[in-house]
Amino acid sequence: MLDYIFLAATATTPDIGIIGGGPAGLRAAEVAAEGGARVTLYDAMPSVGRKFLVAGKSGLNLTNGESWPSFLRRYSRSEIRCDIWDEILCQFDNRALREWAANLGIETFVASSGKVFPIPVNGHIKAAPLLRRWVEQLRKLGVKFQTRHLWTGFHPDGSLLFRYGDGQFSTQHERVILALGGASWPKTGSTGHWVPFLEARGVSINPLLAANCGWEVDWPSEILEEVEGKPLKNLNLIVGDENRRGELVITQYGLEGGPIYHLGPNLRSMDSPEIMIDFKPDLTAQELIARFGKVKRNFVREAKRRWKLDAGTASILKHLPNRGPWESAEQLAHEVKHCQIPLERPRPVAEAISSAGGIRWEELDENLMLRKLPGVFVAGEMIDWEAPTGGYLLQACLATGTRVGKAVLNC
Repeated sequence: MLDYIFLAATATTPDIGIIGGGPAGLRAAEVAAEGGARVTLYDAMPSVGRKFLVAGKSGLNLTNGESWPSFLRRYSRSEIRCDIWDEILCQFDNRALREWAANLGIETFVASSGKVFPIPVNGHIKAAPLLRRWVEQLRKLGVKFQTRHLWTGFHPDGSLLFRYGDGQFSTQHERVILALGGASWPKTGSTGHWVPFLEARGVSINPLLAANCGWEVDWPSEILEEVEGKPLKNLNLIVGDENRRGELVITQYGLEGGPIYHLGPNLRSMDSPEIMIDFKPDLTAQELIARFGKVKRNFVREAKRRWKLDAGTASILKHLPNRGPWESAEQLAHEVKHCQIPLERPRPVAEAISSAGGIRWEELDENLMLRKLPGVFVAGEMIDWEAPTGGYLLQACLATGTRVGKAVLNC
């Protein structure tokens, strides 16, 4: 194995290089600079925080206000060292994140869903004001930004290699933090291009997969003609032993929406993924049957009126293959409560909100330093953890950035 040589740390001003200008990298830079380090942050894009701004287009969901024990259970734990992961999150929890935003002059509120947002300005919730103040704060702390610098790996002597413009150069830092993201939203710079650089150095990485994404369904043409783009409202989505209430949207390629995002890990574990939908979770089958009265025909039309089915649900009941013809209210009620829909595959990772997979936990110590590359730390979505939407993704990115920002000051 190649030796990775980093400059000896000075007692007062450690020199830190951070690669990646997303939330994890920016937070690591902030913590390290506040601790007295000289920090240089490199990013391949013309400006930092591109993915942060994309996340803020639909309202910047910073974290979630639910109780902390429940919050911790939102994260996938297939390979996570639970004790270390919980400790990392507890060191920068949802209360700390709101205090951090307040210190930047951004007050927050908890919505009825539990999601935490900045208080609207002129009726709008945007990410740009927070990002702008954050970058200003980093500059005041002395953080040096080197944009349009694409990391291209390590030199055998341990120095960092970059492509800048038409040229290439190398540089060294006492400690390095990698915060290059996963593989979702590649137009923001999160491309996963770093994977072969670390694999070449013996670091084990689980494949980067689409998470918080839509799933493909082979819809009959009749469904798409009638209800493409229409919502399936107030349903309960069931995958194995897990379920999620909410709303889905019928798309040309399949289904999108919070419930299917949350149950993505369960679906990926199935050889033949399928979902079961209860379209009327607040009513029992017996209650549905009772509302039908003495109807003996036109069952879907009558169900739409008597059960208040939305157009998307009615179309699925009419046209989904291998169902019906419906001959009784009992038969249709069972389908409405237990509608099984086979899925084909998740949408491509480039379309996903986030990615699963990444550096395996066995490769990291408790401070998120790579065991095979002493002096190199990682943060954010490069690590193999997974969370649903709702504020949990950004929370973990900032918490891991906090962890490594402190670690580089003390190693």
